[in-house]
Amino acid sequence: MSIARSQAVEGWMYKDGADSETKDFVALRIGLASPEEIRSWSYGEVTKPETINYRRLRPEKDGLFCEAIFGPTRDWQCYCGKYKNIRYRGIICDKCGVEVTRSSVRRERMGHIELAAPVAHIWYTRRVPSFLGILLDISKRNLDRVLYFAQYVIISVDEDARQKALKRLEEEHEQRKAEVEGLAQEAIAALKERLEEEENRIREEIEATRARFEERLANETERLMKEAQSLRKRLEDRKGSTIRAPIVFKPTGTVIAEKGETLGREHLTMLNQIVQEELEALETRIQAEQEEKLKPLMADLQHWQEATEEEIARIQEQLGKDLEALRSNYEADREELLGLAPLQFLNEARLRELKSKWGQVFKAG
Repeated sequence: MSIARSQAVEGWMYKDGADSETKDFVALRIGLASPEEIRSWSYGEVTKPETINYRRLRPEKDGLFCEAIFGPTRDWQCYCGKYKNIRYRGIICDKCGVEVTRSSVRRERMGHIELAAPVAHIWYTRRVPSFLGILLDISKRNLDRVLYFAQYVIISVDEDARQKALKRLEEEHEQRKAEVEGLAQEAIAALKERLEEEENRIREEIEATRARFEERLANETERLMKEAQSLRKRLEDRKGSTIRAPIVFKPTGTVIAEKGETLGREHLTMLNQIVQEELEALETRIQAEQEEKLKPLMADLQHWQEATEEEIARIQEQLGKDLEALRSNYEADREELLGLAPLQFLNEARLRELKSKWGQVFKAG
């Protein structure tokens, strides 16, 4: 707030034309008036910058020469002319708001101006050393930057609001942390479920393939054993006799007895040995075919397992990064909130940022 006269002289003054004078004073003190004192001295607020109307050559209403504030320009006459005689002395015109009195009161009456922003008097700021700078323990440079709106300063911090903001910040951090962890767990669970489905499908195919080869092995073995039993019975029946044609084990084409040989125990032993070797060869061959058939299925199963493990590892790694980022942001916001203190200087961008986040915690100007 500012006034038309910033100094008040104690000792004498004029009020409404009532002259009073003191000639025997020995000291004179000049000081600054408070806003309340200025309002008590003021006869009205000046709201316009105009002075005299260039057409009518009369003071503009609510301007710097306003008659309703500073008094009439003509003795005992209001602005609009409704009251024009000394007998109306002291009456305030209900039309123009001007008091009927002497025009000399314009030398004494004061008005005031309500400023849009507070100001500091140069007595306390521009001198060296600066009174305000010493009182607030800040440099004259920073003080001037605040006074001329180049930067802002934190005036006060509400501790209760700060504690509430800290609690809310922690709750939001825990909630966000739980959300991030929940999303990661859902993604991992979905991957494991899909892996289980694929494993079941592949294992079913593996079991079906093995069943087919086991059935084939059983059929081949049964056919071989039937042929061997038939040939064994033939050898046992003709044991001790001389054969006229060679005896051949058809599944392998192996000759058991040559033409003209006498069948004996050694031929049965030979047959058993050939059958045993053929059974082993048959099992080895079918086992190899089975392994060849199962190889793509096992590779597919391994691929799904490795891919799922890699994806789970990637999700867990990303989860760790997200949690670390959340923790860093939380710590930064917490330190920022705890760092708010009176007489902390801020530029406009920083002030807007802090106001948007912690506007209820501090006041700045």
